[in-house]
Amino acid sequence: MTDTVFVTGGTGFLGRHLIAALCRAGYAVRALVRNPDEHPWLRHYPNTTVVQGDVTDARAVAQGIAGSRYTIHAAGLFRFWGDAASFEAINVGGAETVMAAAHAAGCERIVHISTVYLIGTPPDNQIIDETYPPRPADPYQQSKLRAEQTLMSYAERGAPVIVLRPGAFYGPLGHYAFNRLFFRDPMRGLIMQLHGGRYIILPVYVADVPQAAILALTRGRPGEFYNICDTPIAHKDAFDIVCAEARLWYPRLTLPDWTGIAAAHALEGLSAITHREPFYPLNLRSYVYNYWRVSGDKARRELQFTPTPFREGARRTIAWYRSGMPEMPEDVSC
Repeated sequence: MTDTVFVTGGTGFLGRHLIAALCRAGYAVRALVRNPDEHPWLRHYPNTTVVQGDVTDARAVAQGIAGSRYTIHAAGLFRFWGDAASFEAINVGGAETVMAAAHAAGCERIVHISTVYLIGTPPDNQIIDETYPPRPADPYQQSKLRAEQTLMSYAERGAPVIVLRPGAFYGPLGHYAFNRLFFRDPMRGLIMQLHGGRYIILPVYVADVPQAAILALTRGRPGEFYNICDTPIAHKDAFDIVCAEARLWYPRLTLPDWTGIAAAHALEGLSAITHREPFYPLNLRSYVYNYWRVSGDKARRELQFTPTPFREGARRTIAWYRSGMPEMPEDVSC
């Protein structure tokens, strides 16, 4: 009998790669989708059953989980700008709803997609592993930590919870955050390098996160956390690779930190009037103005996770942009 995986967040940036990966791995998928009519591409996956609803809908979640051997909770609200109540409702409330249903249904593994960025402000000269204490720096990070705490309260009652903490997603199908700052903006001629490019970013090719989630279903240890990332890379080195692979010869504007912070304050003030996310939100500083030296050794060792090198991931991402940005993963075969 084919094992069934209940998936939340299947229509997002990560989720579209996750459904494709589960399909290729031979799993049957039950995907919780708010508006199925907006996602006709789901018909490409004959082993996927759509359950209409969202992560705050306890009845729909329970219906989707019924009969599923595993759960992968990938849904979440991520923005650099937004109100705390929205993050709380979706990230914390959603985790509670999914966890309660999965535990009641007796799922053998419950994999939760969190974020390594709930650490908040990393130390300048220390390698961060899964034991480093989180100190969230913004409402999104705070909500992700509370979601983890919710799940761990179930783990203490015997629920087989595994938490994955990915770095910054990038790759095909993405339009926000790392994709915009390190690919889309440079390809439009806008490269702003702060602090001489010495700050360190923590990328993870988006298709690698489903790889880790699928490995965690059978190899992950319940109650454990796993950092999911490639090797940390300095901003300058990341821009060097993107520019070389995309054959970009634009001048690179190097700015002191204070100019970025001042611009973010000004743009935040304007957003108070427009009610739209600023081009450079102030909360971006936690993710960009730091040295994210994070170890993914535990996932490599225990899950046998193998990350895509940044140069290869950059090459695939640039190819996706230049192919017209199709809204499906490159490989949709099952």
